[in-house]
Amino acid sequence: MLIVIGGMIGLGKTSVGEALAEEFNGKMYYESVDDNPILPLYYTATEEETQKKRYPFLLQLWFLNSRFKALKDAANHATEGFSIVDRSIYEDWYFAKINHDLERMNDLEFSIYKELLDNMMEEIQGLPKKAPDLMIYLKGSFQSVIDRIQNRGRAFELDEGLKSYYELLWKGYDAWLEHHYRHSKVYILDTDKYNVVHNLEHRQIVFNEIRSILDIK
Repeated sequence: MLIVIGGMIGLGKTSVGEALAEEFNGKMYYESVDDNPILPLYYTATEEETQKKRYPFLLQLWFLNSRFKALKDAANHATEGFSIVDRSIYEDWYFAKINHDLERMNDLEFSIYKELLDNMMEEIQGLPKKAPDLMIYLKGSFQSVIDRIQNRGRAFELDEGLKSYYELLWKGYDAWLEHHYRHSKVYILDTDKYNVVHNLEHRQIVFNEIRSILDIK
């Protein structure tokens, strides 16, 4: 069984994934954040440094590569076990598109990125598990996003100037899901309504619904 967890930055994908891994005795595949040397630079560099060093393009290549590897490993494990992927390659394009829209990636960089992504998606079709069984999509209010980003306290995410970037991502995320994600069934988890990490009653409600969708007894 292969589950991918998606949604806006800060809404708790990792925490939800770990709760799922505990519930279903699954293996968690984490997003490459703490070991990512480019991510802090992406958030903290000046506009001049960003243009010179091309951090957005480098960051997208880093994430694309790490998400491709994670999905391959998770798909292979899913043939005999339960895999949970903390943000997957399927969402990667959305972040690249936002960077292109903001002119932080130029046309050539975006074209190279898309060609690499297309090649990787073709490779995924050759895996034993060609697609997820379920996308768990986390959604919540923009204020929830900001509050949770602040609460987790990654220094490079806390600059007040990033708020407009987060809002742009947040505003378009549901549209990405509706118009671009076609790889599996989708379960939408409203994080303003259900807290599966700290509320056991909420967790039971949500996990029972997921069991029903996946036909797990």
